[in-house]
Amino acid sequence: MADSSQPFDLITIGRTGVDLSPLPSGVPLGDVQKFGKFPGGSAAGVSVAAARLGRSAAVITHAVDASFAIRAARILWITGTGLGEEPSRSATLAALKARGKAGTTVLHLDRKPALAHDTARKDPEDARQCHAEALRHATVAVGDLDACETVTGIGEARACADALLAAGVELAVVKQGTKGVLAVHRDGTTAEVPPVPIEAVNGLGADDAFGGALCHGLLSGWELERIIRYADAAGALVASRPADSSTMPTPEEVEGLLNGAPS
Repeated sequence: MADSSQPFDLITIGRTGVDLSPLPSGVPLGDVQKFGKFPGGSAAGVSVAAARLGRSAAVITHAVDASFAIRAARILWITGTGLGEEPSRSATLAALKARGKAGTTVLHLDRKPALAHDTARKDPEDARQCHAEALRHATVAVGDLDACETVTGIGEARACADALLAAGVELAVVKQGTKGVLAVHRDGTTAEVPPVPIEAVNGLGADDAFGGALCHGLLSGWELERIIRYADAAGALVASRPADSSTMPTPEEVEGLLNGAPS
């Protein structure tokens, strides 16, 4: 946590929760005898990931008068699921307006079709309009290709990234699974990073590790390709581990994977 007189490096707004993971990993669900309980939720996971990398981070999970902290934070991270229904939609949009594009504002396009409040499942046009409003206030958009297509209506990665830039952001990051990650900046800088080869154990938390590491790289002022490679490696590390937020990687672990050391 940061000193109360200092702005946070990162504030996330969104959900927290508890993830139940089968123990041991790699066992068919029908044969699982017990589950491990781990802190979860996208907003919480991104904050934990950034904190593990040495950043001061905080999470806002319900409507509070935090406009000063939101404006002062070096990065504000919001989630697409927060736009799903009221009252979180109004609270999220109010936070974006209070932010006023101060610093870096990241919109995570984290569509969750299995959740009851997935707006795109209920009303795709409403989802597009709501995200369009949010994108006008954001400086970075990040999400997998499916979520980005839901927002833009475009299924090809580069065209989708261009559409996100046209919607108002300065940096668009499109994750393409086995095809790697594409990042395009408004200044014309582009990074295309192949996936890190790992044996996936648990998909929970990989997106959050990517997000926390993305924020760390942006705060560090690195060039775009280094940021995306670092974030991709952080996500891969968590995907190779049985838990999520409790196994977010340290800087040494990320650098070790990038340099070929065992994880």
